Amino acid sequence: MNPPPALSFIIAALDGAARTGVIDTPRGEIRTPAFMPVGTAATVKAMKPADVRASGADIILGNTYHLMLRPGAERVARLGGLHAFMGWERPILTDSGGYQVMSLSELTKVSEEGAAFASHLDGSRHMLSPERSMAIQTLLGSDIVMAFDQLVKTTDTADAQAAAMARSMRWAKRSREAFDALGNPRALLGIQQGGLDERLRRESAEALIAIGFDGYAVGGLAVGEGQEAMFATLDFACGHLPTDKPRYLMGVGKPDDIVGAVERGIDMFDCVLPTRSGRTGQAFTWDGPINIRNAKFADDPAPLDPESPTAQWSKAYLHHLVRSGEILGAMLMTEHNLWFYQKLMQGLRDAIAEARLAAFAAAFRARYAKRGR
Repeated sequence: MNPPPALSFIIAALDGAARTGVIDTPRGEIRTPAFMPVGTAATVKAMKPADVRASGADIILGNTYHLMLRPGAERVARLGGLHAFMGWERPILTDSGGYQVMSLSELTKVSEEGAAFASHLDGSRHMLSPERSMAIQTLLGSDIVMAFDQLVKTTDTADAQAAAMARSMRWAKRSREAFDALGNPRALLGIQQGGLDERLRRESAEALIAIGFDGYAVGGLAVGEGQEAMFATLDFACGHLPTDKPRYLMGVGKPDDIVGAVERGIDMFDCVLPTRSGRTGQAFTWDGPINIRNAKFADDPAPLDPESPTAQWSKAYLHHLVRSGEILGAMLMTEHNLWFYQKLMQGLRDAIAEARLAAFAAAFRARYAKRGR
């Protein structure tokens, strides 16, 4: 008997360029459009796995770079893999480490072999290559593995953008070969690069399609170019990717970023924003983000949202917890933010299925633009 496919994608409905459907994996279905909470170091910060699932999340993200340094991929494998290690039995996608190559560039030297870097934890030296990235993600037991790529800023020179894209495509081929050589039964996604340049994005997509992947990510955005430039790039970038495979916009983002990207055909998202914001006192609401530290909330008896899982606690209480540095404040704020993001994704899915996405998006933007009360 042949094993089940690592990933299948069924599009249930279309509304313009937007799609809703299901990514089916051996560990369960992922409803799309989907938002993946970020569990960088085998934990979604301030949340228990059961509470992450209760928020509506079908899948979470882990990070190759951080997990290879601590606790180590080999150790995680000995302990039964990432799912057992952290107590999350649904799908996990792992980022290949390419983002850290850029964000920690002062510690990194990139060559054709890969990225040689000093650990930000203890200064120890490491080499992260396409082959090593595939090996680490396989040891972790990731359900969706990301090809290793070189990410550069959209503000870098045109020559730097072109060189990084070309190298990323060579690394994509090596990632595919290493992944297959490991007998990995999981799914592998390629990453389109090319900055804001349509020609580079087209060449990147053509190279990835020739190699063959189970899905395709749009990389190299949300790194400072601004929403208008990001949307303009998505307008052409998505059109060069296959229509029958999932499309993943990496590292995005703000709620209004997500709505606009869904309108342009993106199916998957991840971002640290809802969890990081929760730990620093920012809550996402339908009327825009609010800073719960603000003195005007000190006597506010209303909840953040009457439907939120945190509705039994007032904004005044959350204000007190956050201003006092209480751990419960970070937990409740994070729980609310993850609920809000998943509620938004469900609204987008329903709107696409009912062919009313334009109205949903317009109503969302009109209200969200209040930017906090």
